[in-house]
Amino acid sequence: MSTQTKTIAIVSQKGGVGKTTLAIHLAAAAEQQGEVALIIDADPQASACEWSSWRGGEAPEVIDTAPSRIEAKVNLAREQGATFISIDTPPHSDSTAAAAVEVADLVLIPCRPSAFDLAAMRTSLKLVELLNAEAWVVLTAGPPNAPRIDEDASDLIRELGGQVCPVKLPERAVHRHASAGGRTVGEFEAGGKAAKEVSQLYMWTCEQLNMFTSASVQVSA
Repeated sequence: MSTQTKTIAIVSQKGGVGKTTLAIHLAAAAEQQGEVALIIDADPQASACEWSSWRGGEAPEVIDTAPSRIEAKVNLAREQGATFISIDTPPHSDSTAAAAVEVADLVLIPCRPSAFDLAAMRTSLKLVELLNAEAWVVLTAGPPNAPRIDEDASDLIRELGGQVCPVKLPERAVHRHASAGGRTVGEFEAGGKAAKEVSQLYMWTCEQLNMFTSASVQVSA
């Protein structure tokens, strides 16, 4: 278990790229590894809060907040013992994204490997650069067996000055089935490909945050 609180901001100016998926799965994975996890839902659509209600309030806890209260909510959660916080932000809101980035130890920018999504991602990269934040782009919802598409997207991201997370979360139907029941992919289909990808992403995230974990997963670039 971590000895200090780690906070992750998940930002993107594009909708439908998997921000909520990252927020809930990373927090749930942290909880499973013994952390006291919290999801701060700063998106007016409140998808993470809705997922929590479908889940019957089972950990990880999800709370909503206005953008102006993000820092206060993080500080309060830290005081109350939270050790892992993920912040889900809305699209098309620089102010909310900036508020989340400013309190984060790590920023993740989910991005689908498509022309429109990659174009929108530039705004997020500019924002984190302006705020001098540590950020990585996570490729999401792409074809599971199309490495050339991922490679081309990764090359473009690097050309724009971004860092590419070596773990990807490709499009898998289990994500939709699991979230509809208030579950994670690991709870819905333990041992499945999606569950393994989430586990790898969580372990990689822990490495970036210098967290101690009870397991070690090797990922390739």
